[in-house]
Amino acid sequence: MTLTRTRAPLALAIPALLAVAFLLLPLIGILTRTSWGELGTHLTSPEVVEALKLSLFVSFWALGLSLLLGVPLAWLLARTEFPGKAFVRSLVLLPMVLPPTVGGVALLLAFGRRGVLGPWLENTFGITLPFHTTGAIVAATFVAMPFLVISLEGALGGLRPRYEETAASLGASPVRVFLTVTLPMVAPGLIAGAALTWARALGEFGATITFAGNLPGTTQTLPLQVYLLLQEKPEAATSVSLLLLAIAMAVLIGLRGRWTGTPRAAPPRKAAAPEPEPRTDAAPPAPLSAGRWPLHTRVTGFNRLVLDAEAGTTIAVVGPNGAGKTTLLRALLGLTSRARATPLLLDGTDVSGLPPHRRQVAWVPQDGALFPHLSALGNTAYGLRARGVPRAEARRSAQEWLDRLQVGALAHRKPAEVSGGQAQRIALARALASRPRLLLLDEPLSALDQTTRARVRHTLRAHLADFGGVCLIVTHDPVEAVSLADRILVLDEGDVLQDAPPAEVARHPRSPWVARMLGRNAWPATVSAGGLQLHGGGLLVVADAPCAGTEALAIIAPEAVSVHRERPGGSPRNVWPGTVREVTSSGSRLRLLISSEEAPDLVAEVTPQAAAELGLVDGAPVWTSVKATEVTVVAL
Repeated sequence: MTLTRTRAPLALAIPALLAVAFLLLPLIGILTRTSWGELGTHLTSPEVVEALKLSLFVSFWALGLSLLLGVPLAWLLARTEFPGKAFVRSLVLLPMVLPPTVGGVALLLAFGRRGVLGPWLENTFGITLPFHTTGAIVAATFVAMPFLVISLEGALGGLRPRYEETAASLGASPVRVFLTVTLPMVAPGLIAGAALTWARALGEFGATITFAGNLPGTTQTLPLQVYLLLQEKPEAATSVSLLLLAIAMAVLIGLRGRWTGTPRAAPPRKAAAPEPEPRTDAAPPAPLSAGRWPLHTRVTGFNRLVLDAEAGTTIAVVGPNGAGKTTLLRALLGLTSRARATPLLLDGTDVSGLPPHRRQVAWVPQDGALFPHLSALGNTAYGLRARGVPRAEARRSAQEWLDRLQVGALAHRKPAEVSGGQAQRIALARALASRPRLLLLDEPLSALDQTTRARVRHTLRAHLADFGGVCLIVTHDPVEAVSLADRILVLDEGDVLQDAPPAEVARHPRSPWVARMLGRNAWPATVSAGGLQLHGGGLLVVADAPCAGTEALAIIAPEAVSVHRERPGGSPRNVWPGTVREVTSSGSRLRLLISSEEAPDLVAEVTPQAAAELGLVDGAPVWTSVKATEVTVVAL
């Protein structure tokens, strides 16, 4: 996409140019006043070399302390809520806005011989900070560490917690998650913050001279050397200033504008790689779990249900958006405060008090959440490695799972180098390889094309047949729900509307959403003396209805709806005029959405030949009819 260049108004352009000139002129002053012929002599003088060595020593120690203290602080500020968080963030920012000399005075009053901690440090440990090299390090750390914290906090804030939650579900402890997932993913922000921190520590002057003094060989860093040379040898001071300027510009140019820590946009996925041929020589992977793990839990909060399932049961969780499907999975993982699963019994053992990484509950989120810095093989082996499986064995098992899901040829590619469907299969392989006791799949096949979806569904069904635990799979695909699940759990606003085998749900859906998901018309109604009084308006005559006053759901299959261009005669008891609003393809047949003022919207199914003969196009006036015997009534 070509960006249109906007011409700046003069009222803005002139002040902006003046600002650039204001910032540029001091730099030009240094360049023009430098004695280039004596530059080498000035920079290699003993006092400058000694000050440079001391500056490097102090700045690298300050960087090390900033990393040791600042990285955990940035994580706490970005990832947790605690009382006084705003005050702590203000403390972090304070050295950036505080005059450096005031910062030095504050350090002196805290760590000096008459300060708050100074006497205790000296009497207990024999540590004296003021007017010592360690004091210069403390001063540099005080003024430089905020750059690291702010940069890294921004990077952590832009990192979705989904990656860390997925790693925990695969068995990684919080420390392992931080070291193997969080830090690698925020590495650009960490590197940027570290570079700025080092550069700021290298150039520190005010706090150092106030707190640590100006002792040659002890605290006299390069900026302090510039201050002294400016009084005695101005040309040498200009040369040393040029050195510091060059270092600062090198850091900024190397960062290329990434000092805010904001994560860069993920690289676009490459075109899908050709589907590899299934390997016939691959040994079958180890079973998903070695035991039998029936499930019992009571979920409270937003979700309100009791869930019992024998080992080997697969439950499809369905419902409209906002029904609580993903919340249910996160409650079983212990990753949400909206709902709580307690007790959570796996083979009679309550794991609800355990952290997520110790529950042995594997999760595939909707987007897969593959770790972008790891290859497909590294992703798939991650859960096994987190549980202590030796590297060679973990990688061998991971490769077997990738082969079974027909992405084995992509083992050494990063997530950005595979298609969305391939990434979803890798995420599924990662969960299956981790040998869980409870398997949670949140729309794991949604990104696959129809052919690949059927193949992966067949493979998944074979694996689940041998799974000794319980699998919950969130889906909006009726084929997945019917073909993979032993039971279908229907949720709406956190409550259970139906929990029954697929055949029972297909015959008697108790939710309009589920009926429509299964491709049927579903009309809420109240039973009256003449039939069903539809909530959307109109009366529906049925062959068999519950007692009057009962709330019910009228289910009509699309193929049971007859479509005519003229009002039909004969036996149909339910006849309405309407207008075709939409025509879509459904396999070898066409589906028509027909609206009417006398009944709710109705979906009918006809053959392409019938549609052509009747001239059924968008906007065509039609008549629809439904026999009373074709209506299924489900009491609610």
